[in-house]
Amino acid sequence: MIILLLILPISILFLLLLHKKPPRTPPGPRSLPVIGNLLHLATPTPHVHLWRLSRTYGPLMSLNLGSKPTIVVSSSQIAEQVMRTHDLAFCSRPKLLGQHKLFYNGLDVAFAPYGHSWREMRKICVVHLLSNKRVQSFRPVREEEVFRMTRELSGDSGRVANLSPIMLGLTSTLICRIAFGKAESRRERFDELMIEAQAMQAGFAFVSDYFPWLGWVDRLTGMIARLEQFSKDMDDFVEQLIREHLDSSWPHFMNPNILDLLIQLKKENSTSITLTWDHVKAILMDIFVAATDTSAATVIWAMTALVKNPVAMERLQREIRELVGDRTQVNEDDLPKLAYLNAVIKETLRLFPAAPLLLPRESMSDCKINGYTIPAKTLVFINAWAIARDPESWENPDEFVPERFLNSSIDILGTDFKVIPFGAGRRGCPGIAMGLATVELTLANLLHSFDWELPPGVSKEDIDTEVSPGLTMHKKHPLYLVPINRTQHGS
Repeated sequence: MIILLLILPISILFLLLLHKKPPRTPPGPRSLPVIGNLLHLATPTPHVHLWRLSRTYGPLMSLNLGSKPTIVVSSSQIAEQVMRTHDLAFCSRPKLLGQHKLFYNGLDVAFAPYGHSWREMRKICVVHLLSNKRVQSFRPVREEEVFRMTRELSGDSGRVANLSPIMLGLTSTLICRIAFGKAESRRERFDELMIEAQAMQAGFAFVSDYFPWLGWVDRLTGMIARLEQFSKDMDDFVEQLIREHLDSSWPHFMNPNILDLLIQLKKENSTSITLTWDHVKAILMDIFVAATDTSAATVIWAMTALVKNPVAMERLQREIRELVGDRTQVNEDDLPKLAYLNAVIKETLRLFPAAPLLLPRESMSDCKINGYTIPAKTLVFINAWAIARDPESWENPDEFVPERFLNSSIDILGTDFKVIPFGAGRRGCPGIAMGLATVELTLANLLHSFDWELPPGVSKEDIDTEVSPGLTMHKKHPLYLVPINRTQHGS
């Protein structure tokens, strides 16, 4: 009898557990054995393919990437739940091999997992390195390099120019000067390393990120050796910069560069974590990787859109030239007065966000979104490209219409989830002010100093908007245009 009394509740509990409904997870396409849905992302433009899938399975969609449960967010309403309502649950980063190794085992800001160390590192960036006041202190460098670029470009007036490497060269020089104070002797090596960095941190470069038991494949293909060699090369490069800055003969300027500021913080030991040289190197890597090609890509996309929409280009040139008058250059004091320029940049970032899938997040705890259960350790992709082209939020979403941002309260800084090129919430990009300052000044001077024509035999319809694969959304084919010095047209 006693045995029966013991067995009965255990049996009832077992039956209840047996009939308990599994958690309701978001819908998604069928996955293949072992590899799951990885083939859905094995395309040059995964953001476009995922957007197409979302039209069938909805704006909150499940995938299985090998052993990684994954969700894809494709609407502003769900993005707001992930990045605002449940931001704390979704504000960590997955530990991906390439990014973890390159960024000193998660000591940086962009790719580090959420925790005390990350919060303190972000505070250092926001307060000491990338505040509005600090960004303004770099204004002379931006103006000098942008003005130098336009002077050099004027020498090619009337000849076909490839704007893509010109813009990459400009932003590379700017970052070198802002980050460590000089560009000339380090630019070429820096550019080589940045190209390799983009390849090493591509989302699907390492098999072991999605199949941990297949780590031997990364060694067999040479990816581990390549990663380790690049990591050493990059560390040697940054180590040399640090040694130069520690040398008492190093020329320290009135407005210090970012490396000088980091060295000062380390010496003062004024942060709540013990700042090591690896912390310093990790932050420099963030700045190098995040700032170099994203600004260049945005300027190229803006010029591409304007060439394909000559009415918008003419309106923007008129606005700039009427404000600047007889002066030869646009300075940063002019930028807040250029409303249409601001609208053009917002529209460019809506259509061509630099990181179309943002950086992946990882959930830290179980969470419910729209009635679906999202388990802890789920990989989260937010398709900023799809969200900004949602017809429920935007009229004629695929058309370049800067006017939609005139007299509008919509911003791109992460408070309006219909357009989130810089992300939002705790993981929003801390370098927004720096990036926008570069893009605004560069674009304004390109359109003030030159009229732009297409190469002979090329029509605006021939200018494509195809995208090259990679973390940053670059135009696949270089942008060739003909700059005509404004004075030659008498305008």
